[in-house]
Amino acid sequence: MRLGLLGFGVVGRGVYDLVQDRSDIEVAKVVCLEEVTLPNAEVTKDFKSVLEDSSIDTVVEAMGGLHPAFEFVRDCILSGKNVITSNKALMATFYDELIPLAKQKGVLLRCTAAVGGGIGWLSELERARRVQTLRQVGGIMNGTCNYILDAMTRGGMTYADALAQAQKLGYAEANPSTDVEGIDTWHKTILSANIAFGISLDMASVPAAGIQNILAEDIASFRARGLVCKLIGMAKMENGKLSACVQPVLYPAISTEASVPTNFNLITLIGSASERMSFYGQGAGRYPTAYNVLQDCADILSGKGFYSPYGEKVQAVNDDKRTYYVRGASDAWLEENTRENWGDAVITLPVETEKMHTWRKAHPDVFIAAFEK
Repeated sequence: MRLGLLGFGVVGRGVYDLVQDRSDIEVAKVVCLEEVTLPNAEVTKDFKSVLEDSSIDTVVEAMGGLHPAFEFVRDCILSGKNVITSNKALMATFYDELIPLAKQKGVLLRCTAAVGGGIGWLSELERARRVQTLRQVGGIMNGTCNYILDAMTRGGMTYADALAQAQKLGYAEANPSTDVEGIDTWHKTILSANIAFGISLDMASVPAAGIQNILAEDIASFRARGLVCKLIGMAKMENGKLSACVQPVLYPAISTEASVPTNFNLITLIGSASERMSFYGQGAGRYPTAYNVLQDCADILSGKGFYSPYGEKVQAVNDDKRTYYVRGASDAWLEENTRENWGDAVITLPVETEKMHTWRKAHPDVFIAAFEK
């Protein structure tokens, strides 16, 4: 296998390093905008150099973002090259374009590192769905948010200090909005649901709330009541109806989810035969993520393509009722649905998930967290 490597950042460099000890895989060319010299691979700033090289059979996209990543991946598929990507935003956003196109062109497309970093979550979904019906998927999917929440809960930090520490350690970007606003988890939840249920989930029907407005006073209130907050992405298929959302969730301090530390992930599936199975590990990092890119290389060498068939377009219906913690705003609707007060915060009566998220969008400065069912 001769690879064209698009991007030479954290993941791209990790892939290059891991390939060096293999005789069946080599990096032939690296597309990189920085001045890099490699002893056994050509470095170029010209993507067409990879696209037009007939000796390169597989391209690894490790650039991130939507553009030009989408155009590069699409053109590689059109030219008959297999593609491996760690880009969850790309795969979730352009699922309807890329999956049918790969099938049409007879090439293999895999993206195991896009969800769960080093866990191999999507490969586990692939295996699980072969022998059982999956009912629910999701969990703690974003290491940045988990690090911040853990530092606030166990370390007593403010949100600002926890974020600054995460940035210093390389767990958070300089602009952390994609992570803390729940967008990264949103992409991962949608991609997981597509594979688990063999569908194409309508992204606009999946609401997402993040942790950007959480305060130390919220954490203190939770701790006093034996609760821990985690950012959760969840998709559930029940009686032919799909529900899916991303939101902070409050767990008992003795629960498995509450104990997940620092930047780790804990992702769970519930199947008709296996029942609950959870997968725990590093959700990011150079070599854990590159490890699963290399696993995809090995899978493509053995002829394995995408994880599930391309399915019909499905909208999420979030009419299930949950009790919520709400702090930061009030109006007539919230007052009508208030069960009790925790200081400046409100505990709601059971309300529909969709209605809660619709209300939250009109109050962008609030913090909400659902109670675990």
